[in-house]
Amino acid sequence: MSEALIDAAPVAPAVVLQRSLPLYAYALLVVISVLLFLPGFFDLPPFDRDEARFAQASYQMLESGDYVDIRFQDEARHKKPVGIYWLQTAATALVDGALGDAPKVIWTYRIPSLLGAVAAVLATAWTGARLFGGTVGFLAGLMMASCVVLGVEARMAKTDAVLLATVVIGQAALAGLYLNRHAERSGWGAPLAFWISAGIGILIKGPIVLLVSGTTVLVLAAVDRKAGWLKRLRPLAGLAIVVAIAAPWLVAIAIKTKGAFFAESVGHDMMGKVVGGQESKGLPPGYYLGTFWVTFAPWSFLALLAVPWAWINRRSDAVKFCIAWVVPSWLVFEAVPTKLLHYTLPVFPAIAILTACAAQDHFARTATVRRRVLLVIASALGVVGFGALAAAVAVIPYLVDGRINPVGVAMLPVVLVLYALTIRQFVQRREKAGFGAGLAAALVLYVCAYGAVLPAIDGVWISRQAERAVAAARPCPTTTVASAGYSEPSLVFLLGTDTRLTHGAGAAEALASDPACALALVDSREDADFRSALKGLAPVELSRLSGFNYNTGKRVTLTLYGAAKP
Repeated sequence: MSEALIDAAPVAPAVVLQRSLPLYAYALLVVISVLLFLPGFFDLPPFDRDEARFAQASYQMLESGDYVDIRFQDEARHKKPVGIYWLQTAATALVDGALGDAPKVIWTYRIPSLLGAVAAVLATAWTGARLFGGTVGFLAGLMMASCVVLGVEARMAKTDAVLLATVVIGQAALAGLYLNRHAERSGWGAPLAFWISAGIGILIKGPIVLLVSGTTVLVLAAVDRKAGWLKRLRPLAGLAIVVAIAAPWLVAIAIKTKGAFFAESVGHDMMGKVVGGQESKGLPPGYYLGTFWVTFAPWSFLALLAVPWAWINRRSDAVKFCIAWVVPSWLVFEAVPTKLLHYTLPVFPAIAILTACAAQDHFARTATVRRRVLLVIASALGVVGFGALAAAVAVIPYLVDGRINPVGVAMLPVVLVLYALTIRQFVQRREKAGFGAGLAAALVLYVCAYGAVLPAIDGVWISRQAERAVAAARPCPTTTVASAGYSEPSLVFLLGTDTRLTHGAGAAEALASDPACALALVDSREDADFRSALKGLAPVELSRLSGFNYNTGKRVTLTLYGAAKP
């Protein structure tokens, strides 16, 4: 059959299955997700500036009892809504209640992200099952659970894993209404799920959830040239639900900050990302396409193979919905100058669903030269992306600490062999075995990387080094630390809210003002100013730390000083 004839007639999946998954399949996905997400969950220190800022602001809510305003130390943090902070404080309070006033640890603030990631996996599976059958749903959930970027977000006390759960639930409701738009009646289940998830999503990260659903609806309406089915969303009642969820806090924060929250979050944070590259993250269009080979690994090569299948079946309502979910949002993300690796995560569930369905259908069951070439290209890019990630885990300990981690070295050939086996199984059209091998490759990589290699790279965790040094040298229970030249948010989270982020002269002043208890942590670049400001007093060097600050890309040497002496 010619390519023209194939393109003219959409191909139905080879096997039509019941559009549901049994409970044990969801339970299995939960178990697999937890196995993939838990390594490193308790052991990794705060490993992102935003994670430390979110967790510290949530901690200060618990400290102050103020659950309306959001602050990092004395600075107003008016960039994101309050939802994630409430979830983090609730999780931490529950753990503290269960364990009896537990010490401040980062993992309690990560619990909402872990639960959000698991919920996103289950919602992806449910959506895929409703669109294409139970097998597709299960495989799509499996891909989401094991893809690189969701694994990272599940371990970080941030917004994105929880946001993803709200997006997928909303899109699932929207898909149900769209696929059943010709039915005589529709109930309240789908509209309630859509609007409740939208309201929660707005409280988590503002209008991103509406961007995804809104662009999906616009594309479907443009392609179909009709949008009457949207009345089934009950928009008036739905908007009332969103207002009921989000408005109380929005009104409270507007009153408390006299409108400053909206000026900062909308005028500076959101519009700053749209207009220019914020936080030195301005990158050209195509960035997400280029990094997709890592972020969706180990399944990125399959997604490329699924593109021809999706085009052939583009007239199918289910395929059309997934394309409308992916393409417009992806284009918006590529067009916005500010780019971070996780920004495209809200469209990954649709990519996973389409990829799973294409794999079930043997990628359109054609063996043309064009598709063989595509298979070679996709496999090569997949090996480069996933293989480079595994190689980085093996090499980074040596680059940072100057030592070889035996777990990382032993892991590398195992992961590469499993990934090569994954590709071989798909080439031979043994898709189930291919998914199993790919899952095994991901599991080995994540267990070794997050559970053993990364926590042991001491040079990466400078703030953790500082925490240990301060704990060993602390002269008083109330000791505060003044840090000169090293101002990472993780330092504040680990050392305490009273940690002073300053310069050399400020650290000297703090040390001189409280010689019995104060400590100073001084970057080598601030050391001369620090000593000069002491005016002849010689500080006591307690310890020296060194490492690589991956946020700035620079080597750092810090010295912990005690009280100055004449």
